[in-house]
Amino acid sequence: MGLETITDPVFFSRLDNLELRARGIVEGFLHGLHRSPFVGFSVEFASHREYAQGDDLRHVNWKLYARTRKLYVKEFDAETNMNLHLLVDVSGSMECASKGISKLSYATTLAAALAHLALKQHDAVGITLFADEVVAHLEPRAKPHQLEEILRVIASTKARPKSDASRSLHQAAELCSHRGMVVIISDFFDDLPAITRGLDQLRFRQHEVLAFQVWDPWERHLPLDGNICFTDLESREEITTHADGVREKYMAAIDEWRGEVSRLCLNRGVDLIETTTDDPLDQALVDYLVRRAKV
Repeated sequence: MGLETITDPVFFSRLDNLELRARGIVEGFLHGLHRSPFVGFSVEFASHREYAQGDDLRHVNWKLYARTRKLYVKEFDAETNMNLHLLVDVSGSMECASKGISKLSYATTLAAALAHLALKQHDAVGITLFADEVVAHLEPRAKPHQLEEILRVIASTKARPKSDASRSLHQAAELCSHRGMVVIISDFFDDLPAITRGLDQLRFRQHEVLAFQVWDPWERHLPLDGNICFTDLESREEITTHADGVREKYMAAIDEWRGEVSRLCLNRGVDLIETTTDDPLDQALVDYLVRRAKV
């Protein structure tokens, strides 16, 4: 990060907005799940201490109070910290934005929210941004300021024109040296053999792998009429055609490709979650916790 970036108010505005979105999503999500079996699943009882004003009454040991007539609060330790590796696609196709929010913005906000959630649960979190190669990398840590460092990596990285899943995921796998859970957030717009090689490398290293496939609603459903111009955001190639004339074949091709990606992941024990940029991010967090609970 150069001096211009460090002193750029636009950079800090972007950083602050990303942090506020991530924290808001997670805190609202946790508030909504305060009675859920997911909350607290990563902690175990460690010891007691005397009650202090403001402590959560849910953690008071009332049986001990009945015997001693003194208030003691249960304290918890985190279970063995999980290493969470966040892999985020920053290639050109991720800049597609038909609903005001790009796939890239959705993906990075989701990554920030997952990091915030995991760090609250005392997990070690790192992030790798990739396109045609690894663009940026931060090792998993559970230290207090890790979220701020993750946000800075995200905010200071721009999209790259090209993608190369085979090369970039291979590099990412080399960097994910500590076994853990790998969460890939991407549109997976690449050749299937390239995606296959990348996933195989991660699974070979015995990581649990969870993939969020992010779609723009227009890509997923083609809800358009009349003449339309398709632009490849990586090659900049353009094709103009009539929506009604291509919709049936377009949707058939999309469904076939989705099926192939789904089978590819299924055969490798990779959990695949499809989401579009108009889906609420808190649902993505639920999906993440469900998959993590299985692990």
